Amino acid sequence: MNTANKISVQAIVISILLSTQVFADNSHGIIRIKSNHDVSMTIDKLETVLKEKGMTIFKRVNHSSGAEKAGLQLRPTELLIFGNPKAGTPLMLCSQTAALDLPQKALAYKDEDGQVWLAYNDPVYIAKRHNLKGCEGPVQKVSNALAKFTRAATE
Repeated sequence: MNTANKISVQAIVISILLSTQVFADNSHGIIRIKSNHDVSMTIDKLETVLKEKGMTIFKRVNHSSGAEKAGLQLRPTELLIFGNPKAGTPLMLCSQTAALDLPQKALAYKDEDGQVWLAYNDPVYIAKRHNLKGCEGPVQKVSNALAKFTRAATE
């Protein structure tokens, strides 16, 4: 591939990444995606797509409501806890301590600038954290699924 083609391919990749508004915080293992919806709608959409894909919804936590009950204020913040034994068990078979980070969680929140984000733990980071050797296939499968589900919830 010549230099012009390499630059062209790089420009396309950068354009795609910027257009999807996905931000990975590699130091903390968090992937954040800008949402086009408010916090509740983002979690509603995520919950719908997860249920359609056969995932179990364990709990929805409205942190803002909890803060209000404690006499405090918190910008809209909701957490969804979900999973599927077919996806999570292979990770735990590689290292049972992976269960500390499973089931998976997704957090929708409004930041100080009014932007709504959907964030989740990067499965690759979880794999590194728990030293999941020989689990590359299941980790990639979970990564791809989460990217697809969260994109559907935020668009």
